[in-house]
Amino acid sequence: MPENVIIIGSGPAAWTAAIYAARANLKPLVFQGNPNDRKNQENGTLPLGQLALTTEVENFPSWPAGDTRQYLKTALKEEDQPYWVTDNKEQPTHGINGPELMALMRQQAVQAGTRIESKDVTKVDLKKRPFTLTTHDGQTTEAHTLIIATGARANYLGLPSEEAYKNKGVSACAVCDGALPRFRGKTIVVVGGGDSAVEEAGYLTKFASDVQLLVRRDKLRASKVMVDRAKANSKINIRWHHEVDEVLGEDKKGVTAVRVKNNQTGEKVEVPAAGLFLAIGHTPNTAFLGSQVELHPTGYIKWTTLGRTYTSVEGVFAAGDVADDYYKQAISAAGTGCMAALDAERFLGHHGLV
Repeated sequence: MPENVIIIGSGPAAWTAAIYAARANLKPLVFQGNPNDRKNQENGTLPLGQLALTTEVENFPSWPAGDTRQYLKTALKEEDQPYWVTDNKEQPTHGINGPELMALMRQQAVQAGTRIESKDVTKVDLKKRPFTLTTHDGQTTEAHTLIIATGARANYLGLPSEEAYKNKGVSACAVCDGALPRFRGKTIVVVGGGDSAVEEAGYLTKFASDVQLLVRRDKLRASKVMVDRAKANSKINIRWHHEVDEVLGEDKKGVTAVRVKNNQTGEKVEVPAAGLFLAIGHTPNTAFLGSQVELHPTGYIKWTTLGRTYTSVEGVFAAGDVADDYYKQAISAAGTGCMAALDAERFLGHHGLV
């Protein structure tokens, strides 16, 4: 018998959709991804999404600064406690951390009646109803409605040293991490030449002593107004024709410097820095759709109706960063997850499927 609603994903959008769908008695099934898949580990697409790769979360409502450790120890299941709790390590923050926040969301969804499969959806057939989904182990499942909440993974340079210092000074989200104590009053290196890079560089100047913006070419790809802002900001130093050669650091301190290379002269220089921020784009996780859903030229799923999570396929809805290339925040993803669940519920009711 087909499922009422299947949700693919494991971030704030997916779990919020699951909570709302479960409370509507739709008995949602979530495919949260395969935790043992090497590609998921490399791409940061493991269960619980991008926030599971983040430490401090300071901008999600209801989690202000304060000693919430005792509450979290009782609220989270033992298997969901981050390693720094179970190993009795010094707490990296007050408030809440990314893995904790996501584990709480998942737990709330399960308590509401959500079922979970730890599998990757590798193929879908949206040409006939009910829809058919195939997972990595060959299992097929049918669904009347589908909520796609697979997110978008940040693009990285691919350096081993970059990977080694992720969440220890290497980040792809200035809004998420820029205000952390490790960056305050320190030099930060930003990589990129588009609007996002310039915007993130400007944002980081609120906290950093200075920002070194590495641009591969001799000009920025950003819009003129953004270029003018960058050049007018005395705390932004643009290094033309420069790329990252290596990320340097220590296990305890994290990033301590970035070795940069002039791609015209070959000269290499070590820039003392507390962090490296990548602003070279994101890749939406949509390959499994096989071009059956309309995408923007940038690869993000296209919402076809203003104020709704509708896609080009009736009964298929999109939520979170897989469709949002502008805000890209946990709270906005959660909001569209709620919307997608309500849209799916109304679709099912309108067609007499529930």
